[in-house]
Parts: sequence; C-alpha cells; structure tokens
Amino acid sequence: MNSLLKFITCGSVDDGKSTLIGHMLYDAKLLFADQERALELDSRVGSRGGKIDYSLLLDGLMAEREQGITIDVAYRYFTTEKRSFIVADTPGHEEYTRNMAVGASFAELAVILVDATKGVLVQTRRHTRICALMGITHFVFAVNKMDLISYNRERFDKIRRNILRMMAEYDYDSIEILPVSATEGDNVTEKSTRMGWYKGDSLLHYLEKVDVHVQEAEKGFTMPVQRVCRPNHEFRGFQGQVESGEISVGDEITVLPSGETAGVATILDAGKEVTAIGRGHAVTIALDKEIDVSRGNVLVKDSTQKISSMFTAKLLWMDDTHLVAGKSYFLKLGTRSIPAVVMKIKYKIDVNTGDEIPADTIYKNEIATCDISVSDKIVLDKFTNNHALGSLILIDRVTNMTSACGVVEHTLRRSDNLTWHEMDITREFRASQKGQTPKTIWLTGLSGSGKSSLANELEKALVAENKHVMLLDGDNVRMGLNRNLGFTEQDRIENIRRIAEVAKLMNDAGLIVITSFISPYMRDRRNAREIIGEDSFIELYVSTPLEECERRDVKGLYAKARAGEIPNFTGISSPYEAPEAAEITIDTTDLSLEESTDIVMQQLRGKLGE
Repeated sequence: MNSLLKFITCGSVDDGKSTLIGHMLYDAKLLFADQERALELDSRVGSRGGKIDYSLLLDGLMAEREQGITIDVAYRYFTTEKRSFIVADTPGHEEYTRNMAVGASFAELAVILVDATKGVLVQTRRHTRICALMGITHFVFAVNKMDLISYNRERFDKIRRNILRMMAEYDYDSIEILPVSATEGDNVTEKSTRMGWYKGDSLLHYLEKVDVHVQEAEKGFTMPVQRVCRPNHEFRGFQGQVESGEISVGDEITVLPSGETAGVATILDAGKEVTAIGRGHAVTIALDKEIDVSRGNVLVKDSTQKISSMFTAKLLWMDDTHLVAGKSYFLKLGTRSIPAVVMKIKYKIDVNTGDEIPADTIYKNEIATCDISVSDKIVLDKFTNNHALGSLILIDRVTNMTSACGVVEHTLRRSDNLTWHEMDITREFRASQKGQTPKTIWLTGLSGSGKSSLANELEKALVAENKHVMLLDGDNVRMGLNRNLGFTEQDRIENIRRIAEVAKLMNDAGLIVITSFISPYMRDRRNAREIIGEDSFIELYVSTPLEECERRDVKGLYAKARAGEIPNFTGISSPYEAPEAAEITIDTTDLSLEESTDIVMQQLRGKLGE
C-alpha cells in the first residue's frame, strides 16, 4: 500500500496556492470526467478570459470565487502510482490566519508559495512560523509566477537566498526550494522545458519521494483517556488513541495524575481482541483490577510525562478580542478540559525577525510566549516530545470560540515545589463553631449604583442577627492590598482575582464575606465564582441604570470622566458587562436604603442556610 503524505499549501494572498494544487490534479489526470468538464465550463466565466482557472477546483465557496481568494480550508484526497496524498489548501489573507493554523495542525509537510514578483512577504514569514509552531519540520517553498518574470534565474536565486536566511532560525528536517508557474504548469507535475537551469524535480515528483517519517521522541506508551466504556456490569474499558509507544496484554500501566497502577487484561482494536497495539490506533483497554480512571486521565508505561498546574506555552492568538494577563479561559489539552488563567505574557515574537518583544497585550494573529496556570494538576509534556500532550487550545468562556492554539514549552518549577497543606482545623469546623454557613455575597454594579451603602447596611443587618461578617469595599481594598494596581483592563482583572482569593480564605475561616466592587467584566466574576466555589458564591447585581448613577454622582467621578480627566471609567470610557443570571438583582432607583436592605435580606436568608 502506498504511503500517505498529509501536506498543507500556504503563503500570502494571491500567491497561487489553489491554482497550483488545481493544476497538479488536472495535469496528473486525477479528476473524474464530470469534474474536468465542470471546471472547463466554470472557467468560461472565470477571471482568466476563458482559459482554465485551476483554482476553481479548490475554491468552492461563492465568496471565494467572487473575490478570487481562499477563505476556508479545502481538503482534497488524491492518489498517484507512488503515493497517496491529503492536501489542505489554506487561505493567505491575514484575516483568515486561524483557518490556516487549523490546516497546519494536521500536516506533515508544508508547501509555502512565494510570489516571484514580490518575494518573501510578512504573511509568508507568519505562515512559516505557524507551521513550525505546529510541529511541521518538512518544508517546500514553491516560487510561483515564474512566467511573469520571464523565468529569470537571478530573481529566483535572490528569493532562494532570502528563504534560506529566513529558515536559519528553525530546526527543520528537510527543505526544497523550486521555481514553478501554477497557471502554465511549469515544474508542477513535470519538469519545465523553459527553465533548463533548474536541475531539481517537479513539485509532484518531489512530494512522491520525500520521506517524512517521524522518529518518536517519546518512547514510552501514552494514551489519553477519551471515554470510559461500560456496556454492562461485567466490562469496564478505557477508550482513546495511543499517542506514543506500544502496550501489550500483561503490561503494567500507571494512571496519571493519580499514580495508581494496574495490569492490562484486554486490548480491543476496532472491537477485535489483540495482544499488543502501537501508536496511532484507537483502542479500548480493560484492566485486571478496579481503579479510578476517568476522561482526561492518561494511561502510561515507561513514560516521562509531567504533572503540573503551571507551565509556559507558545500561543498563536486567534481571537478578535485581545489577550491581557489575568484573563480566564477553558484549556483543552489531550482529552482534558479545565479552567485556566494566562498569568503572564512574557513576550511576543516579531514574525519578521523572530525577536522577543516585551508586551502587555497580544492582538489577533500575534504569537506570544505566556505562563499559564490551570485549576488542578494535569498531565502534559513538551510538544517536541509528545504532540498530543504538548498541544493545546484556549476557549473563550463566554462565546465558546477558540481564542488561541499553542504548544507546551516547559513546566514551571514553582508548581512542582508547591503542595496544598491540609489543615487539622477544617472549614466545616470553623463554620460550625460560628453557627453559620460561610458565603461570599458579591455586589456588582456601576459606580453610584448604591453598592457600598447597601453592603454596609447588609453587614449591620447580618451582625444584628449574630452573624460573623467581614465587608471588603472596593476603595478600601485599593488603598491597601491592591494599592499597586491601576484601572487598566489588566489591573482590573488582577484586582478581582486578589479579592476572590481573600474572600475564599475568609470563607475558609467560617466568615460570611460581603464584597462591593464594580467588577465590570463577566469573565472576571465567573473566575471569582470558581475561585470561591459555586456553592459559596452569591452574586448580587445592583442594577441601577447609568442615568441614575450619573445623576447621583456622589464622588463627582462621572463629571470628571465626561471631561476626559479619568480614563478607563466604567460606563463612560470602559464597558460594564451586566450579569446574565445573578442570584439576586435589585434596582435602587426608587427605593430607600432601608427598603433595599429589607428586600435583599429577605432573599439572602434562604441562601445563607436558614
């Protein structure tokens, strides 16, 4: 059976990626008769004056044909006498870089096109860097549109030197640079007669023979558990794909992160019992004894995976919303999904030079190295050792869109040196000693909504009922614990995170905590809820409208914000994201302070375990 090569075509806008692959399929007679006829008919109204427009074979979307660009990834499967291929034709426009990254994530080799009339462009460099980030180590640079420069060797040689200079910073296994004309077919499937000075293979012949066999860096067996299979009470198996190494019946495996061990009793490959299995197979493994294994765990043997909650990763940022330190996301690594926070942006990488540039904010299509913290210990590895346990995505917790993809560079030593210390005096004991259920009542709303006044009255009302209460006010905390923080987005995120950690510690002491903060961002309040605990968090939205808050303007802040004297002021120059499902909501516009307190206390009593 022919070997399979999975490759990607990429490069800048209008470099001819779709035309190149389309011409390859057409010349190699790899189209059905109806596809060939449809291409000829479609080309009559195309952009080449009736000549065959080979890009139409891959650009199938109406918007792609109207604009003459690739927007989405187009996958094509084809076979020659020597090899089978799957190609991902990806967009070149910067706006669709995330689509290109998706294509690169599956490929073993990258065919990067360079326009001979323009040379190496910024998007060429960006795509090359993304391919390297995704683990591609085999590169082909097709210098296209040679017909437009009259097949000039000197121009090709100059571009070739620029490509080799660009590639000097990457560790690659193979590189080939060849001149082609995608529209005329030169060096696409057969050697061109118009470039006698070029002595190499055509593109198709090179792809048929290039060896992309990967020598596994990780020798041990690893299998992230995708699903626990329990068809009946007699069988319990663990399903997933073997990502490295081999496993045999009778071998002892370890379950990470728990460290429990058991022997392999049965291996099922596509429902058939086998005695051994290797990398790339989707299998079901049954063990010889009952141990705790669930989705997201990893089965290993003779392996060197790390268990950590903090690590450094290189990210390609793909979200329209920028990244700042402190933002919370869902991280998916292997088969595990877990809340994560980008603790620190160490630097971003200049796509042209590879220089490391200090940065506080990362924007769409930028590449950055960041420190990430997750809410629990996870199993991970360097991407260079194990692609499955070293690659990740970050998912926006509000929109569920993929915000970034990236690779693990290394774990952070501080995580390995920290262990949670279990106290003999527990939270439950302290709560019972005080005769109450510890909760955090999180007041959120605009400045002037009445939060601080209401929080103060709630504290007095609860103390009058013999409750042990601590009030954390926004201004008071900023004058002490958070006095080093300003009002930028990054500082606001860190302000809320610190308060949530303090509130959690006070809850652990058995106290009821009242916090009064604007806390304008939905994701930050969600992060606070997770830090404190779902069962301990009561969100109280003081929903007084902006007009009323501005009318009150107790501290004169709105007037200063309108005059431009206070930047980043919530409600004026900075957004406020209202809660969608707060446990308690109250508008104080037409209520006295006493009435507001009575209404909230009435609702709180049931939530405080009374």
